[in-house]
Amino acid sequence: MRLKSRKPYVAGSFYDGEKEILKKQISWCFLHKIGPKALPSGIVKNEREVISLISPHAGYIYSGPVAAHGYYYISREPVPEVVVIIGPNHTGIGAGVAVWCEGDWETPLGKVKVDSELANMLVKEGVAEEDESAHIYEHSIEVQIPFLQFIYQSEFKILPICMLLQDYETSYELGKTLAKLLSNKSALMIASTDFSHYVPYNEAYRRDSLAIDCIVKMDAKSLERIIMKENISMCGPGPVMTVLEASKILGAKECKRLCYATSGDTSGPKNEVVGYGSFVITK
Repeated sequence: MRLKSRKPYVAGSFYDGEKEILKKQISWCFLHKIGPKALPSGIVKNEREVISLISPHAGYIYSGPVAAHGYYYISREPVPEVVVIIGPNHTGIGAGVAVWCEGDWETPLGKVKVDSELANMLVKEGVAEEDESAHIYEHSIEVQIPFLQFIYQSEFKILPICMLLQDYETSYELGKTLAKLLSNKSALMIASTDFSHYVPYNEAYRRDSLAIDCIVKMDAKSLERIIMKENISMCGPGPVMTVLEASKILGAKECKRLCYATSGDTSGPKNEVVGYGSFVITK
């Protein structure tokens, strides 16, 4: 039996659980010294150029200012009809590639509908399974949604995809299929990932720069290799490789690094940090 609504799991912990305070918290992310230092001011472009966004998913006090760079960038473009949000599976629960197919996702800022037609098309392609269990306790997709609600006043739909399998082959097949399904749609893809976890400050910058170099070059295979070679504790390589491959098929010309920083730069100590990056992939 399908659940009709996905309730927020990390409201009150990763981000504030009260609507007006959450709005202030997101504003704080945009205005932070590590953030873009400005609030979104509305659409200034006639056409959408961003195919994909790579965004972190930690608590807003830590990764929010970095995430705000990507959301500020896309806020200047027309609102997409559907936002495909691909996150890693931290819980180990559920299918290898799990799709939430129906109903809506709820946050303190309201409800967002799932694009059930697109979700069911993806499942029929055979690269993903309908599986809500992978999503119920997972934060990597959820934390992106309040930012989207904050910048997009008008209605949009989402397609939530949770990846337990994050090897290159799985990512390539998922990316190729998404490119096929999104080719004639006004769509945005978001890859949710953090970079190095709980390493010294300088070590995070060193290791993550190697992964970032592959991302900016849009070289998914090299990203997988360097993560394994350097033991980079990046939690969402699968979502990133997926959007890199899908974006190239959809005509991507460039991947721009907007911001990289660590929890030691935003709100935490520097002896053990987590790395965060914000990137846009454009036509």
